[in-house]
Amino acid sequence: MNYPGGLTKNYNKTINYANRGLDLEDLINISNKYYLEIDRAVIYKKPTPIQIVESKYTNKGIEITKAFFSEPSTLDYNGIYKGKYIDFDAKVTKNKTSFPLENLHPHQYKHIERVIRHGGISFLIIRMNDKYYYLDGNDIIDFINNNNTRKSIPFSYIENKGYVIKEKIQPRLDYLEIIDKLYFGGESNGKEEK
Repeated sequence: MNYPGGLTKNYNKTINYANRGLDLEDLINISNKYYLEIDRAVIYKKPTPIQIVESKYTNKGIEITKAFFSEPSTLDYNGIYKGKYIDFDAKVTKNKTSFPLENLHPHQYKHIERVIRHGGISFLIIRMNDKYYYLDGNDIIDFINNNNTRKSIPFSYIENKGYVIKEKIQPRLDYLEIIDKLYFGGESNGKEEK
């Protein structure tokens, strides 16, 4: 940019591609906050259980200097909606043709099965090919049980069984709209892409 007197200012924007998955979590967190504010649902991100080994006091308070994960985390989010327990995870993949099952750990798969067996709603929100997909836990279980030699879920399966979650102003990702349609017979505010 040219300023009076011949001064120039260059703006260099650094693009950081680290932690791309946090973008999806941010959208979900904003959506959950909105759901809570309008009293539509109570859904929170669960903290990962850690065991503190060492800590020290600083002028800012206690600082954790050494810790480890004390147990495997189940899914990232849980809460309640219309009297139903909700439990889901956010996943991001750069793979364009399939969702690698290594992104879904065995204990997470078992957790999805348990939640559904006890009457809850469990699912994944997957960011793939620049879209956000809702993939229901029943479809995940069905795929894994019937395709036990595959190491990934084909994108065609996600397109066929999943629902596109469109970005909006409020809520940013309205995944409850899909849950209304699938579990409560409710009509959505707009047709989701299949």
